[in-house]
Amino acid sequence: MTPNTIIFLMAPLLLAALLTSEKNGRTGYKIVFKFLLSSLFILLAAIQTAKHPAYAGAVTIGLTLCLVGDVCLAVPGQVAFRVGLVAFLLGHVGYIAAFMMLAPPGKAMWITAVLTIPASTFVYARLLPFLDGMRHAVMGYVVVITLMVIAAGALFGVSGLSFTGRLLVLNGALAFYISDLFVARQRFVHQTFYNRLIGLPLYYLGQFQIAYTTGLIG
Repeated sequence: MTPNTIIFLMAPLLLAALLTSEKNGRTGYKIVFKFLLSSLFILLAAIQTAKHPAYAGAVTIGLTLCLVGDVCLAVPGQVAFRVGLVAFLLGHVGYIAAFMMLAPPGKAMWITAVLTIPASTFVYARLLPFLDGMRHAVMGYVVVITLMVIAAGALFGVSGLSFTGRLLVLNGALAFYISDLFVARQRFVHQTFYNRLIGLPLYYLGQFQIAYTTGLIG
């Protein structure tokens, strides 16, 4: 059994444990299972044979920052949430750097921008009445995650790279983006386990796809 296979078998089990902890409101278990599950996507990135070391390094930095964000978001309180938001924002900057180092601006980037910017503007406008003192922080985060998706679209348009790798990058970025809609809904609009039930699998699906591309893109 290969290391990749072991990780892909362990991840759904840890995700199920995390969702159970979320449903039961057990904060300590949530922190532990989030840390373990997020560590797996970092490990997955690290064990691939990197075709482009700089790309793999930037993605791994992004994944590591996201792990910090995952743990912070599992901790109750506004301070932990703000720290987590900054960690995720910096993680997206790592992804943007990784994607754009191999993807010059082109048609695919502009198409993605035309599709995602209106969507992000609409989402932010809908969230605005619920944000209170978090308006600027959330606006900054929305801008950066939108740029991350646009960068993923730009990379998808580079035909000289692995199609599987490019597709996983784009799918991963979109899954991450959509998962954050459920994070925002949970935090600012309506707290319900269903936000976690949908958002967490999407988030980890996105992260594992992006992590796996360290051995495909280059």
